[in-house]
Amino acid sequence: MKNTYFDLIEQSYYFPQEGFDLRDNSLTFHGVSLKHLIEKHGTPFRFIYLPKIGDQIKKARNLFNRVIKNNAYQGEYNFCYCTKCNHFYHVVNEAIKHNVNLETSSSFDIDLILSLYEKGKITTDIKIIHNGYKTEDYLRKIVDLQKAGFHNSVIILDSINEYHRLARIKTKHVVKIGVRMSINEEAQSAYYTSRLGIPQKDILEFYRTYIHDNPKVEFKMFHFFVDSGIKDTPYYWGEFRRALSLYIDLKKECESLDSLNMGGGFPIRNNLGFEYNYEYMINEIVSTIKSACAESKIPEPHLFTEYGKYTVGEAGAIIFEVLDKKEQNDTETWYIIDNSLMNTIPDAWSIQEKFILLPVNKWDHEYGRVNIGGISCDHSDYYNSDDLNQEVLLPKFDKTKDKEPLYLGFFHTGAYQDSVSGYGGIKHCLIPAPKHVIIDRDEKGNIIDTVYREEQSVSEMFKILGYNE
Repeated sequence: MKNTYFDLIEQSYYFPQEGFDLRDNSLTFHGVSLKHLIEKHGTPFRFIYLPKIGDQIKKARNLFNRVIKNNAYQGEYNFCYCTKCNHFYHVVNEAIKHNVNLETSSSFDIDLILSLYEKGKITTDIKIIHNGYKTEDYLRKIVDLQKAGFHNSVIILDSINEYHRLARIKTKHVVKIGVRMSINEEAQSAYYTSRLGIPQKDILEFYRTYIHDNPKVEFKMFHFFVDSGIKDTPYYWGEFRRALSLYIDLKKECESLDSLNMGGGFPIRNNLGFEYNYEYMINEIVSTIKSACAESKIPEPHLFTEYGKYTVGEAGAIIFEVLDKKEQNDTETWYIIDNSLMNTIPDAWSIQEKFILLPVNKWDHEYGRVNIGGISCDHSDYYNSDDLNQEVLLPKFDKTKDKEPLYLGFFHTGAYQDSVSGYGGIKHCLIPAPKHVIIDRDEKGNIIDTVYREEQSVSEMFKILGYNE
């Protein structure tokens, strides 16, 4: 009996499933033929499927609005996109098409905001949440942004010192501010309390001392962020209720406070067996807030979320060719791919993040356990465990007999990987950044793929390094 890779997947998961299917025994991603892209662009290449971004935004917005209606909740829902997750213009522009608000994390994000405004992509009515540590430059740019008419721009104070630095900046405008609460980290963390935000015990006194009678600022938003994301765990609900309790205490003393920002995003699929009840979690969040506000006799706040990874993560993928198969001992087989995993999906080795890994072709071949190695000389340049199985199972192949190479895809890589690896910069072992392809659909639904950037050239790398001066 032949145990093919297709048999393995069909018996282990529901397949086909959202985003993944087979056509002529080769993998498709959101209906896009990966074999066609390989024949057209070669390997390696990374790509972003833009329509998925809008799908994610609509999904979250529809679920929140449905739950809000079902619970007769009085506050409004606001979807914010975190620019730090993927800064590319074609990505941010796609998100903006769906009327998102934006979140910034550094002074340079303000330049990005102004660039979008100059291009006519946003108006001064857009809601902008300013997070992160506020340098003097960052604070001044935010104040200048508010002077320029961005009246829905809110500075989220990360420390009391930031307030004092902000107070020294002269402006005739009332500055809208928020406060971020520092959370307690999970038990397995290397530290107890997040460095980000103001300690819970200090916030009420800080408000009463500096904000309550200050006509130069308007306190609008309370912000908390759970780094591990919105999960149905005792840890998440403990931090959530702690933050909600403090919001209620603040609201009782501050009429202008009307927004609760639930930073920390929804998880995305990192394996074919992924299960997460988004609507259940949203309903628990909204109903809990509504009940707590009713009990305390305060208005229900407007809700803000800052979804970056959820928005763009599932839109991205990277395709490789297996260059060689190495049998290092009786039990270990290595597939060597045509780039570096450390360079292209840095989260895989730096924080052991898992991605969906699937072969593009040879689904009718028998499968076996393998390790995947990059072509750099670094010991850490490998990938050898699936999120469920703690091992990688892929089709077997014989390079001397098979006419067609084996191609592999890492999927749902659209968030953070380009930023962390330093897009367009120097990579480990001078391995060039792969070709970058943008995939979209026209008005008739036809697939359009365009090369955003060719594979990094030697001359580009040498120019950065100073050899071409």
